[in-house]
Amino acid sequence: MGSTINSFAVSQLGSLISKFRWDASVRHRSVSSRKLIKFRANSSRVYGISAARQNENIGDLSSSGKTLAADYFEGNEGANDAAEILQPLWDDGFGTQTFKDYLEIEKDIVRPDYGPPRWFCPIECGCPLKDSPVLLYLPGLDGLGLGLILQHKALGKVFEVRCMHIPVFDRTPFQGLVNFVENAVKLESASSPKKPIYLVAESIGACIALSVAARNPVIDLVVILINPATSYSRSQLRLLLPLLEALPDQLCTMMPYLFSMTSERCFHDLGDSIKRAMLNTSGFSLAEGAKEVFRNLAALSQPLSGLADIIPVEFYTWKRKMLKTAAAYANSRLHAVKAEVLVLASGKDNMFPSEDEGRRLSDTVGNCKFRGFKDNGHTLLLEGTVNLLTVIKGTGHYRRKTKRDEVSDYVPPSLSEYKLAFDKILGYYRLATSPVMYSTLEDSNIVRGLRGVPDKGPVLLVGYHMLLGAEIYSLVEGFLREKNMVVRGLSHPEMFTKNFRSKYAESSNFDLFEVFGALPVSERNLFKLFSAKSHVLLYPGGVREALHRKGESYKLFWPEQPEFVRMAVKFGVTIVPFGVVGVDDIVELFLDFNEQMRIPFLNQQIRQQNHKAIKLRNRIERTGEEVSHQDLFVPGFYPKIPGRFYFLFGKPIETEGMKECLKDEKLTKILYKKIKSEVEKNIAYLLEKREQDPYRNILKRMAYLSMHVDHVPSFDT
Repeated sequence: MGSTINSFAVSQLGSLISKFRWDASVRHRSVSSRKLIKFRANSSRVYGISAARQNENIGDLSSSGKTLAADYFEGNEGANDAAEILQPLWDDGFGTQTFKDYLEIEKDIVRPDYGPPRWFCPIECGCPLKDSPVLLYLPGLDGLGLGLILQHKALGKVFEVRCMHIPVFDRTPFQGLVNFVENAVKLESASSPKKPIYLVAESIGACIALSVAARNPVIDLVVILINPATSYSRSQLRLLLPLLEALPDQLCTMMPYLFSMTSERCFHDLGDSIKRAMLNTSGFSLAEGAKEVFRNLAALSQPLSGLADIIPVEFYTWKRKMLKTAAAYANSRLHAVKAEVLVLASGKDNMFPSEDEGRRLSDTVGNCKFRGFKDNGHTLLLEGTVNLLTVIKGTGHYRRKTKRDEVSDYVPPSLSEYKLAFDKILGYYRLATSPVMYSTLEDSNIVRGLRGVPDKGPVLLVGYHMLLGAEIYSLVEGFLREKNMVVRGLSHPEMFTKNFRSKYAESSNFDLFEVFGALPVSERNLFKLFSAKSHVLLYPGGVREALHRKGESYKLFWPEQPEFVRMAVKFGVTIVPFGVVGVDDIVELFLDFNEQMRIPFLNQQIRQQNHKAIKLRNRIERTGEEVSHQDLFVPGFYPKIPGRFYFLFGKPIETEGMKECLKDEKLTKILYKKIKSEVEKNIAYLLEKREQDPYRNILKRMAYLSMHVDHVPSFDT
């Protein structure tokens, strides 16, 4: 593993004006194994060197600083290997590498070569999708560029990943590093002006990224900051670093821990050892006790003992001075940042007050979002619990062009994301609701499963919205599990606004809605989805159904006008009406909208919230239709002993050949009423048949599952 990642294509800052693509097989000697290995850098842009000098800058990162000769082979093998699309539940490789791999590789790459800063392309990233944007990674305090090692395989599918490496003996000042990154950004922008450039930056690298963004407001940048060091002046590190510099040389072996081992998750064993070391100091004076703690910790520092021998103390002194300069420089230019910014902050960062800093930047920088991770430490991306690509997709930051397209820029969920959502987060919910799905075949026979739903799009699923949209999770999972198909759900636009998401700044389940295909409901998006032959989920009743009042369970609140039928007919869409029941077996509604509006402080809160919210269906508000009352609020409810969710997808309605509906409004309304009637029939069927389900009660289902591994049976059709 170490020898693989240690092989990389590097480049030095220079005067290259034009870009070029190169494909090279390079023999490189691994420092640890001393074996010749072969690696390939495909479709990479090299900043700052000419083609004639490439082989002079790729070689062995040994302590001698010498380079090995690199053999380049002509041809463009693999240059056209880029895939067009990713299939649902694709393997993103997340979790296949661990922090142990990072430590193993770090020992090799940290060895001094006395060279300047450079870019390298990790082999693990592979070949990205066609027209993927460039992602430049700016490392934190260690400067090694390995901080994305757990993310390489996932990011490499949708980005051209390049990582900045700063050798340990390099002393390029902060301004020089800003210039280095800025030159790379300008070159990439000039070569691909219609594509965004991603800057993923940690700690002090975040200061570099913000500085580059402030100095280049016209370049299309997406800046992702992880625990930024802009809060250095308020951090404990500001006081701790001078203290550590004053320690005797033999105690400075703890420096690598400070810079590389600041995560509670990665080093819970180390944390226990620190506690034991503290306990072993009982009976000492304060000064002697402090020395004893450091002595005990030094004995525990075997994993990084090699680093302590290699990295000089001056490295940390230089980093401390650079931190102060970098934070001041970046903070003084925040007002000039026009880029798209996302701040990821850890709640247990022991180096910086990252959570507070993330909120501060979110309020200070114009186009900035904040996501918090309360249980993570400083090395957020090395802890194995955060998939950066999932965060980028979930916050709506992935795009391949100047403006994001929710349809063409959508990346389907990977297998690891599926497991995270439906096994880890919603595992108990799935167990409690035990959803069962039925569909209707062309001969009108009802069968268990989704065989009756067409595989070929465009397909429009039109149905009933249960309380709080409780059925969405089960529906999306069912199509992924059984048909390996993503259902693109059209949701209320308010869910995608910064104002709404700011209420859930902690990394939450709301981001997973976008990961699994949700997008704002609009005629434009519906048009694009039909054009892409997607499977689309639409609830004509919208918020009014999902937030219904007492006594309104399983009642449809559809508008009088057939809003979606004409467009469906125009594209020849297959419409599948469906019904779903079961939420009344899960929760009991005790405080609905009407009751809350009679409570003064709740009345005021709801009015203020809806005054700022996006309004839908303004055209039908004057008619007084019930569906126009799209008030957003949180109903009061309490859980019940779980029952079961039941879905029935009706017989598909083919609109191909119904072009006369485009000219005759009466025919359009007839088709619309037929769809609505089918949904109501499906609901009535399920309400009747669920009484015949011997496993409707969760206790009986648990008893069945204790003796069987297959799906729990249900009623016969």
